[in-house]
Amino acid sequence: MEIELRRVAVIMGGVSAEREVSLRSGAAVAAALRELGYRVLEVDLGPSALEQLTALRSEVDAAFLALHGRLGEDGTVQGALELLGVPYTGSGVLASALAMDKRMSKRVFRSEGIPVAEDVTITAADVRGAGLRRVAEGIALDLGFPCMVKPAGEGSTLGSSRASNTEELEEALREALGYDEVVLVERYIRGRELTVGLLGEEPEALPVLEIVASKGVYDYECKYTKGMTEYLVPAPIPDKLAAELQRLAVKAHRALGCEGVSRVDFMVDGEGRAYCLEVNTLPGMTELSLVPKAAAAAGYSFKEMVERILRTARLKVGRRGFAGDGAGS
Repeated sequence: MEIELRRVAVIMGGVSAEREVSLRSGAAVAAALRELGYRVLEVDLGPSALEQLTALRSEVDAAFLALHGRLGEDGTVQGALELLGVPYTGSGVLASALAMDKRMSKRVFRSEGIPVAEDVTITAADVRGAGLRRVAEGIALDLGFPCMVKPAGEGSTLGSSRASNTEELEEALREALGYDEVVLVERYIRGRELTVGLLGEEPEALPVLEIVASKGVYDYECKYTKGMTEYLVPAPIPDKLAAELQRLAVKAHRALGCEGVSRVDFMVDGEGRAYCLEVNTLPGMTELSLVPKAAAAAGYSFKEMVERILRTARLKVGRRGFAGDGAGS
C-alpha cells in the first residue's frame, strides 16, 4: 500500500563508533528533504533510543534511517520501528543483521555462488584459550601473508588492518578484538577496490566506482579525510567486468534480502577475478560518500536520490491482524 509521506523523521547519530559520520549523513539527508518540501524532524538517537522512537509514532509518516554501525544498521532499530508500526527506509531486520555480520553474510554468499576471499574466524575465547601468539601462528599457516583482519560486526573499516607478518597479525587481532569478540581474518586480495551502489525496489545497479586510497588500504582515515582518496566513477574498467560486478552486486543484495538502498564492495585481482567483501545496508550520505557519487554519475541529483530512497520506506514484517498497525495510529 502506498504511504502518503509528508512528515519524515531522519534518524541519525546513535551510539556506535560511527556516530559522527552518521550525524553528517543525517544532516545532508534532512537538508535535501526540506528542500523537497517535506516536514523533517531530525532525531539524534541516544541512550534513550526506545523512548525517542516511541515518540515518533504519532509525529511522522516514515523514518529515513541515516544510522551507521551497531545498534542502528544491524536490525535493532529496524525491529523497534516494526513493533511501533513506523515505516522506514532501507533493509529489514534479518537483512540488516546478516549484512552487519561479515561472517554470516559470507556464508550466505558462498551458498549462493558469490565469490569471496578465503577466511578464518577467530573469537575472543580462542585467544583466551590458546594465547594470541599461538592463534596468530595458526592463522599464518592457514592463510599466509598478507592478510586482512576485521571485526566481524563493525563497519567503516573500524578496527580493520592489514598484517604482513606474525607480529603485525598479533597487533591487528588485538585491535580488532577491541571492537568485537568475533574477528574475521581474510586472505589479502591484491588488486583494485570497486563498489556498486543499488537503488530502488528492483534494484537498479549504479555505475561501478573505483576507490584509489593514497595509503594503499581504504581505512577509516582515508574514507573520511578529504584528499586522501580518489574516486573514479564510472570506474575505468572493461564493460564486461563492470557488468559482472553489477550482476554480482544485485545477487548479493537479493541473497541477503536487502531493500531500498545498499552498497556492495568488491576486490578485483590482477586476473580480473572479483571477490565480494561485504554489503552495506545503510551506506553513507556525506559529501565523501560513495553511493551519492555513483548516483550522480547515473544522472541523479542528491535530492532525487534521497527522495527515491524515501519512497521505498515501508514496514517489512507482515501486518495482517496486527492491532494498532500504522504510523500515527
